[in-house]
Amino acid sequence: MHDLIRDITLCILFAWGIGLAAHFFKQPLILAYLVAGFLIGPFGIGLVKSDESISTISELGLIFMLFMIGLEIDLKKIIRAGRVILFAAGGQLIGGCVLGALFFVAIGLPLSGGHFDALYLCIACALSSTVVIVKVLYEKRELDTLPGRITLGILVLQDIFAILFLAVQPSLADLQVTVIVLSIGRVGVLVATALILSRYILPHLFHQIARRPELVLLGALAWCFLIGEIAERLHLSREMGSLVAGVSLSTFPYALDVTAKVTTLRDFFITLFFVAVGMTIPIPNLSVIGLSLIIAVFTVASRVLTTFAPLYLMKQGLRASMLPALNLAQISEFSLVVLQTGIAAGHITTQTSSATSFAFVILAVLSTFAMTRSDQITRALIGPLKRIGLRDLDHGQPQGGHEAGQDAAHGDARRIVILGFYRAASALLSEIERQNKSLLDQISVVDFNPNVFRTLVERGQHVIYGDISNVDTLTHAGVGKAEIIILSVPDSLLKGANNEKLVRHVRSINPTAKIISTADMLADVPDIYAAGADYVTVTRLSDAHALYEVIDAADQGLLDAKRAELDAQLAERREVLP
Repeated sequence: MHDLIRDITLCILFAWGIGLAAHFFKQPLILAYLVAGFLIGPFGIGLVKSDESISTISELGLIFMLFMIGLEIDLKKIIRAGRVILFAAGGQLIGGCVLGALFFVAIGLPLSGGHFDALYLCIACALSSTVVIVKVLYEKRELDTLPGRITLGILVLQDIFAILFLAVQPSLADLQVTVIVLSIGRVGVLVATALILSRYILPHLFHQIARRPELVLLGALAWCFLIGEIAERLHLSREMGSLVAGVSLSTFPYALDVTAKVTTLRDFFITLFFVAVGMTIPIPNLSVIGLSLIIAVFTVASRVLTTFAPLYLMKQGLRASMLPALNLAQISEFSLVVLQTGIAAGHITTQTSSATSFAFVILAVLSTFAMTRSDQITRALIGPLKRIGLRDLDHGQPQGGHEAGQDAAHGDARRIVILGFYRAASALLSEIERQNKSLLDQISVVDFNPNVFRTLVERGQHVIYGDISNVDTLTHAGVGKAEIIILSVPDSLLKGANNEKLVRHVRSINPTAKIISTADMLADVPDIYAAGADYVTVTRLSDAHALYEVIDAADQGLLDAKRAELDAQLAERREVLP
């Protein structure tokens, strides 16, 4: 016991020290934890040598990580997932596993006889890193973009796929139809038990302790370990039980409160898990390094084939098809979980696990770099992809694309051009439709969101598919002949430009048009005017005015009337972006 406490102390100290270095060099913290584990483990300087300590630390961390992953799985979002996300996720998972199995068997890894290295690798390479992806997309403010939503939807369905694999995994050595049915039946019993208890018993208990944070935390932990033990009795695993425990709480009224309470503890045990994984990584020999590079290259190549292809075939356009493929081009921390269960069951060798851990590190660094520059990468690739025969949404569209742009440049230009289409532009078109519908015929929209493009085309609105930060797009869109040009997308959502730069480009193309732009920051307003704008909207001012009117209505006892007025306005609107 004293050795375990000492070993945990060393894990935390080294993880913190190397984590600080990773923070300063802007590298993923998971990478720091793996390095810390390697350094203090038996293959490093040997401060932690006890296999029992390593196993205990790893299992505790794994249980908490799966519990938190379960808490963050939103079943309602999965049910509401659109056709695009479902087909994209299905294509990526099925295609990735099939390609992986064929590829890894072809390079000599076993898939039978009690050894399933090829199977575990194809599963591991089919999963992407939630930690890396969400962090980068959040920092880039792309979680709510179309490629961001597609990426997150695929991630959620990957987690569900991993749950199903973990259900079957204990029976891989004797995989028969009856065994699979029995395993799925056990999972069904476990899920049903967890859902019934969480729906009919837990709400009453948590309601009584909602004002006692320490009891909320203790209750969440008790729930995690209880379902884990039930899973163990059903011949599943505690890890599987902790995942189901988290999922069953994800729809719980107190889920946000539980998540907030458990987050700090989660970070502690997740750190321990990755440090423990690092302690199992031996000093790599040439075969391990070679296999890790093969795994990394295969993962990237398979993502392009299995993510880009389904999205492209569903007519999402080159950009919206490439960005999710770039976002997902790494191996998941969940993959390390899957591999650890494989090692514990004796299904795979430590060499396979070590090579995958190295591939995870390589791709975590490279994909973070690629995701931060995804817009530049996609812009660089669109031209070559078109030259080899791939068609974008602007091909052959009478109301959009390059041909429409040429028509606009040669006399079919609209009087009003909206550059970029987000919620403000959606509200503007709805307001025009309500007050002066004939004005819609004088408006042209330029944007590269495929959903916006298709919806506007269906409504008969003139729309051009293109990147507004590209000068050629602006020229072909007829900006040079427009009388009023509106830039309504805030800087935080623009890619490859900002409103000041766009105003300068537009003004150089059209010296006489009235340019209306928007500003996120009050300090940006003078710069945008200096760039050539005729008017700058500041959304926060109109929001403040609306809020003041609501406060005034509340003071006068007229809030119900104010709400009725708003409800009437909402009922009349038919927006492209709800």
